[in-house]
Amino acid sequence: MAKWIPRSYKIIKQENVPARMRDGMTLYADVYRPDAPGRFPVILMRTPYGKAGMPANNMALRHAERFVPYGYILIMQDTRARFTSEGDWYYPLTHEALDGYDTVEWAAALPWSDGNVGTAGQSYLCADQYLTAPTRPPHLRAMFAVSAPSDWHECWVYHTGGVLDFGWLIPYCLMMTPNQLERKGTSRSLETIKNYYPDPALMNFGPLKDEHHSHLPIYDWVERLKDSVPYIKDYLDHPEDGPYWWYLNVRRKAHEVSVPIYHVASWYDGFLEGGLNYFSSIRKYGLTPEARSGQRLLIGPWPHLYPYDEPTSAAGELDFGPEAMIRTNDIQQRWFDYWLKGIDTGIHDEAPVQVFVMGENTWREESEWPLARTKYEPFYLHSAGRANTLSGDGTLSRVKPDTEKTDSFTYDPGNPVPTRGGSMLGPVPIGPYDQRGIEARQDVLVYSSESFTEEMEVTGPLIVKLFASSTATDTDFTAKLVDVWPNGYAQNLQDGIIRARYRLSKTHPTLITPGEVYEYTIDLWATSHIVKPGHRLRVEISSSNFPHYDRNLNTGGPLFKEKDFKRATQTIFHDAARPSHIILPVIPR
Repeated sequence: MAKWIPRSYKIIKQENVPARMRDGMTLYADVYRPDAPGRFPVILMRTPYGKAGMPANNMALRHAERFVPYGYILIMQDTRARFTSEGDWYYPLTHEALDGYDTVEWAAALPWSDGNVGTAGQSYLCADQYLTAPTRPPHLRAMFAVSAPSDWHECWVYHTGGVLDFGWLIPYCLMMTPNQLERKGTSRSLETIKNYYPDPALMNFGPLKDEHHSHLPIYDWVERLKDSVPYIKDYLDHPEDGPYWWYLNVRRKAHEVSVPIYHVASWYDGFLEGGLNYFSSIRKYGLTPEARSGQRLLIGPWPHLYPYDEPTSAAGELDFGPEAMIRTNDIQQRWFDYWLKGIDTGIHDEAPVQVFVMGENTWREESEWPLARTKYEPFYLHSAGRANTLSGDGTLSRVKPDTEKTDSFTYDPGNPVPTRGGSMLGPVPIGPYDQRGIEARQDVLVYSSESFTEEMEVTGPLIVKLFASSTATDTDFTAKLVDVWPNGYAQNLQDGIIRARYRLSKTHPTLITPGEVYEYTIDLWATSHIVKPGHRLRVEISSSNFPHYDRNLNTGGPLFKEKDFKRATQTIFHDAARPSHIILPVIPR
């Protein structure tokens, strides 16, 4: 592919430029601008990770070298209470809406700015954009938002089924700890933090020692991290959805958004929820017709790493081919050239949705999300009562069950099903990985279809309807959708989980009665994938996916504060009255 070549402008860097917020706090930014007279549009990025970027990636300089030569000002700001910026203590996301508003207006008034401001960034740098959007700063013209939640209870600390996103939360809190301790003058505590890692050199979001992953009660992390990330206490004290989380739920504020946003998401990204749902919500409820028509969505095949100027087609164990080799910065420049400079790049006339269809490994343009032509088809679980493991008798088909035996397994929190791949954020391997090792376990039920004779496209939301009982008063159920290749390779497509106490409501938990059958809805978010002839579809059912999700201890007691657990016998029903199934979004070919 042709290499990007800078045009003309050299870069002037000004460090620690102050911006005063409405409450008197001063946030500091590095400003990279063209070495030339005149005024230029601004690309603003706000980060809690250090405005210079981590030494290994030098993010700010790389973005400056990418955009300043084309006549943009790049501003990289430390968010409140992080690194150079003022603030008494850091609490993620709380101040980002108003600080974002104030910073946009400050950037528009700088002597080198022409008054047109766009925002950009990934992950937290996307989250603060999403939070700023409903505040509608007058000089904000466009956003390029890559990978963040729209509902921070559903997709940040907890997951859709009300389960703690444990394998992401604890490493993330530890990653944020060093700067917080240094700001408080207690850097000697870093020696204690290093003890959590098998390799202290991997402290920056690296894997934890096994004993710290499995330590109970989880609430002990509140004491361990009280000097650096005291907000973890609030997170664990609010397992239910409600007002505590709603102020961060930007989906609830979609009707207040008036800015065009280019949303970028990916099938193996733990924040997939955000791009899909915020795009759809603003398209439907945005404040103005221009806002509704100005939303764009691109969904790629990557995990939580994006090919800005270094194209990649690899994710997990797989390579998704040359079509995946794109530069998102090329799209970002066309987006800002249109909205900040008024250049007709053609991007405004393109289809609003760009979907990477896995299996076929091609991009496709669409008019909406989810796709209007979707046919939602149930595929039912079947067995003769021995669906345990890959070698069991579980099957999957469009035929509705009649009279069938149940399947059962023992869920032992002391020996949970391990996470292998998927859309987790964090240090364990993410993306597509062969699931056959997982499917060899007795506590995993495996339901496989016959080999397909014609290709079938599955693009859109995925839901599992599960009828199950348990000997516990609270437990979890997991589901995973898998594409089985002719050679047996089992490619995970998407997974999900539900906590029994939240089966009816995420705000008002109710325990279950041991032995009673309940219907559970497990949200697997979404995918886009072609099942090829000779391939099979598979659904896995179990009760754990650790350390991605915290383990349900099966006691029904207060979450995160217990260290004792019980085994539970789980029974899955698939008969005429209780037809457990997955609902697939089938696209006519």
